[in-house]
Amino acid sequence: MNVTAGPAAGGDSPIPPPDGAFPDDPAVVELAGQILANQRRQIGRAITLVESTRAEDRAKARSLLAHLRADPVASQRNAAAVRVGITGVPGAGKSTFINALGSKLIEQGHRVAVLAVDPSSSRTGGSILGDRTRMSDLSACDQAFIRPSPSGNHLGGVARATRESMLIVESAGYDVVLVETVGVGQSETAVAGMVDTFLLVTLARSGDQLQGIKRGIIEMADVITVNKADGDHEPEARVAARELRTALRLITSDPKARRAPVLTSSSLTGVGLMEVWEAVLEHREWLEESGGLERRRAIQQRDWMWALVDDDLLETVRQIPAVKARREELEDAVMRGDLNAVEASQEILELFAGNLPERWK
Repeated sequence: MNVTAGPAAGGDSPIPPPDGAFPDDPAVVELAGQILANQRRQIGRAITLVESTRAEDRAKARSLLAHLRADPVASQRNAAAVRVGITGVPGAGKSTFINALGSKLIEQGHRVAVLAVDPSSSRTGGSILGDRTRMSDLSACDQAFIRPSPSGNHLGGVARATRESMLIVESAGYDVVLVETVGVGQSETAVAGMVDTFLLVTLARSGDQLQGIKRGIIEMADVITVNKADGDHEPEARVAARELRTALRLITSDPKARRAPVLTSSSLTGVGLMEVWEAVLEHREWLEESGGLERRRAIQQRDWMWALVDDDLLETVRQIPAVKARREELEDAVMRGDLNAVEASQEILELFAGNLPERWK
């Protein structure tokens, strides 16, 4: 399939739709070209579009992503981008760490995008934008793009649109994408399933250095750093790093298995930050040499496909008129104990099966 690149490839021709799979909406075609040309305002507009839950916006978002995937320049940028998920225990200083590391990467000529998933109020849906205030250096830099995304009601605080936002910023030429988790619930697992390297930022604690770090997080981590290793805390950080290395040996008994390197760093002084980045690059190189990077991304795409099916299917079930008519009554019956959850769910599924959307018949 021959595809004409947009402005970023040196031409002025708009990007054609991929084999007519989506309507050739002039506004969407123009937006795709503006993203490739790294027009920051339009990048933000595109992310707002993919975050929207309106049916019309979702259709436009799918068309936009299809245009970007069909463009060879965007595809090359997506393949080359380094995707890093960053999580950590409360108080570990993830946002400050990202600000310091991102600033150093920009000094080396990289362009850095940060997708920080904020916890949202369950009552108002408001987003806490504290991440941006702790990334003041990056916020003021033209080579950085920061997007705090409200998590809404999505499990673990990870916005559904985060993956799509990654594709947009990569298409715009940001070669390092850092995805910060809120550090609670299932968000770590979700973010680990969309990045190449999963970085755990922790810190030395008084007493048991491993207290508060879940075993599952340690097992998922590809690189670990003990942050705030400066001043009087530096010896404690080194002790914590040594204990973490011991814990990794106990968790993984296979001598041939790769173990996450455990380093120390300081966002305040900058010491150790580039060593952490080198560890990230070494992990990526290891994945590429073993064929693991291509496979990891392929598996992530497969899992994403089913996640989207699950989300859309659930929303479709909720919108079936017969289900909507019985929903409140069934919920009340379950809460009163007149009906158990299994019986109620079975009735909902039967209502759904008997009222399938026309497009599914």
